[in-house]
Amino acid sequence: MLKTNKIFVAGHKGMVGSAIVRRLQKAGCENILTADHQTLDLLDQKVVADFFRREKPEYVIDAAAKVGGIKANDDLSANFLYENLTIQNNIIYNSWKTGVKKLLFLGSSCIYPRDCAQPIKEEYLLTGQLEKTNEGYALAKIAGIMLCQLYRKQYGCDFISAMPTNLYGTNDNYHPEHSHVIPGLIRRFHEAKINQAPEVICWGAGSPRREFLHVDDLADACYFLLQNYSAAEHINVGCGVDLTIKELAELIAKIVGFSGVILWDKTKPDGTPRKLLDVSKLTTLGWKYKIDLENGLRQTYQDFLSNKNLRK
Repeated sequence: MLKTNKIFVAGHKGMVGSAIVRRLQKAGCENILTADHQTLDLLDQKVVADFFRREKPEYVIDAAAKVGGIKANDDLSANFLYENLTIQNNIIYNSWKTGVKKLLFLGSSCIYPRDCAQPIKEEYLLTGQLEKTNEGYALAKIAGIMLCQLYRKQYGCDFISAMPTNLYGTNDNYHPEHSHVIPGLIRRFHEAKINQAPEVICWGAGSPRREFLHVDDLADACYFLLQNYSAAEHINVGCGVDLTIKELAELIAKIVGFSGVILWDKTKPDGTPRKLLDVSKLTTLGWKYKIDLENGLRQTYQDFLSNKNLRK
């Protein structure tokens, strides 16, 4: 990949897409192509086809998706399945149709079975039942992986897929109902501190274990993979370290400065018991994460404080 190649980043306004744009800019890429929703509705087949024919990107990074936390995934499962299928189908199909040199499709670790052996290897895909609370999103991402593999098999397309672990960082979504766990906890503890609330109630028992990767590390991994990976099998992206949700909540409370009591509502779902990715395939290629969780959370909280619009 040359600095002069036209690189289309789909979903550039989201947390992942914006981090990828920053990483490409840091690398000196001179021809980064983006388009907002008013210009390019990724759900509209004709609009996407016209865009690809007109702009002729050489490289495509598909970071566009309908995303949300456990509540949003469970409540809006049909929307998550339909919209993500439609977005990725339009992007992948038109990448093939217009002769894109290389495409990177981004999925999620939720593609793996709920009760997977740990750490989760790439070959564990489709070996068991999915977690019910996010199966719509997971099924869409599995279909995206398969579509990339089949375009490679049938047409020789250099389409690759990366499956990140749980992400957090700059430009996250702090919606009170539709956010992921880290932004949700940051907002909850921050508001409790401001309002001098004596306690914060968190979902579940706090016992599930999760792995978290800063979005800037993911963006760095994406840039690395575009230059160093070309294979049909999807590849895990993570740090290979996890902790319990209870430990995470206590760490965020400390960073935010909330000194009250943390209570756990065990009537609410926990989700998958554990999700720790085996990232040996990626580390063998020569990439490893750089931002440790505590420092990453401190950066993220400062970003939250400096961007009032994130809290809406």
